[in-house]
Amino acid sequence: MAAPPPPGIYVPVPTFFSKPESEEGIPELDVATQTKHALHLASSGIRGLVLLGSTGEAIAVTNSERKTLLSQVRQGIDQAGQKDYPIIAGTATQGIEDTITQLQISRDAGAQWGLVLAPGFFATCITQEGLKNWYTAIANRSPLPILIYHYPAVSNSIVLSASTFTTLSSHPNICGAKLSHGDLSLHTQLASSPLPSMAHDKFATFTGLGQQLLPVLTVGGAGAIDGLAAFFPKTVVRLYELIKKGDLTEARELQEIVARGEGLVVGHGVVGVKEGVRRVLGWDSECRLPLVRGLREEQWGEWKGVVGELEKVEKGLS
Repeated sequence: MAAPPPPGIYVPVPTFFSKPESEEGIPELDVATQTKHALHLASSGIRGLVLLGSTGEAIAVTNSERKTLLSQVRQGIDQAGQKDYPIIAGTATQGIEDTITQLQISRDAGAQWGLVLAPGFFATCITQEGLKNWYTAIANRSPLPILIYHYPAVSNSIVLSASTFTTLSSHPNICGAKLSHGDLSLHTQLASSPLPSMAHDKFATFTGLGQQLLPVLTVGGAGAIDGLAAFFPKTVVRLYELIKKGDLTEARELQEIVARGEGLVVGHGVVGVKEGVRRVLGWDSECRLPLVRGLREEQWGEWKGVVGELEKVEKGLS
C-alpha cells in the first residue's frame, strides 16, 4: 500500500505568470517567483505543496510547462535543504491516457503524489460505477500514488458517494482524498470509518476549505489543502496546531477569523488567491485567459478588515 501525504496544512499554490510583452501575448511561467513563494511557505510551517491543482490553473498549463514548473520548484526546495519536502501534482483532464501522461511527467519532475480531479464532462449520465472504474484504471497505471480530488464546483457538480470512496480506498495506489465542498457528513464517513482500508496511515482525508478545519480534524481528517494559507501560512498552521493540542478555546477564536478570511478565496477563487499573495506578500502574477488578473479597489475594500486582522495574527507568529 502506498503511504498518504503526511498530515498537516498544504497550500494549493497559484501558478505565477509574468506580464506578456503585448496584449496578444500569453503570460509566461515565472518560475523564479514560483520558487520564492514555495520556499516562503516551506519556511512558514506549511507541510507540503499542491502544484497545478485548480488554484494552479492546471487546465491552462501545457505538459512541457508542467515539467518545467515542477522540476524547478523541486530543485529550489532541494537546494534549500528539504529534499523530502512533499509535493503533490494536480491533474484536471477528462481522459485516462492524458491523466497518466501528466502523472508520469509529474513523477519524473519530482512530485511524490498525484491529486486527480474527478471527470465531470459527462455529468448527466456518469455513474458511481463509471467513476470507480475510471479511478481504478488510472491507479492501476499511475507511477505515483494518487489522491481523489472531489470538487463538484469545477466538475460539473458530480458527486462521489461514500461507498465509492470506500471501494477505491482498497486500491494499493489510492491513498487519500481532497474534499472541496461543504458536506461534513462525507468527511465524517471517510475520516471516521472503521474499515482497515480507511485507516489514517493508508487513506488520508484533507479538506479544501480552511473554514472547516476545526470540525474536519475533530472527526479524524488529516488536515487542509487551503488557499488562504498561500498568503497567511503561519496563521492557518497555528490553527491546525491549536486544534491538535486540544486548545479549543483559542482554536475557535482563530477559526472564526480564518473562516471570514476564507470568504475571499471562496468568492474570488484563483483571482482572489493571487490578489491576496500580491497585496500581502508582494508577489504579483498574471492569470491566463479566461481569467483576468486582479480585483477592483472597491472589491478589495470589502476584505480589508479581516485581512488586517489576519495580518496582525501572522506578524505575531513571525
